[in-house]
Amino acid sequence: QVQLVESGGGLVQPGGSLTLSCVASGFTYSSYHMSWHRKAPGKERELVAHIPQSGGDIYYADSVKGRFTISVDNDKNTLYLQMNSLKPEDTAQYTCNAGITLGRGWYPFYWGQGTQVTVST
Repeated sequence: QVQLVESGGGLVQPGGSLTLSCVASGFTYSSYHMSWHRKAPGKERELVAHIPQSGGDIYYADSVKGRFTISVDNDKNTLYLQMNSLKPEDTAQYTCNAGITLGRGWYPFYWGQGTQVTVST
């Protein structure tokens, strides 16, 4: 069946970098919206980055714009989130998502299990 498996999380120092990976099985990313969300304690779930299924502009949350880069390797069916200049406030559980178009927007349909990113000294 459809699966999304994240990896690459861990503990990193402020200012450091991490790259998260999400391998898809049972489907291809090209057929879906691709995104990363994160959930930090005491905060609402936040959409971090989004690649529209139909193409168009890539979305980044203002809090990560200029520091994070979302990309996909279709040959490997893998979604990536490159995170640079990490800050303590980036600490969260990160989840990759495959979404479908719904109305004028889109809806996260498949979810990965999540990977923890902790930025601390």
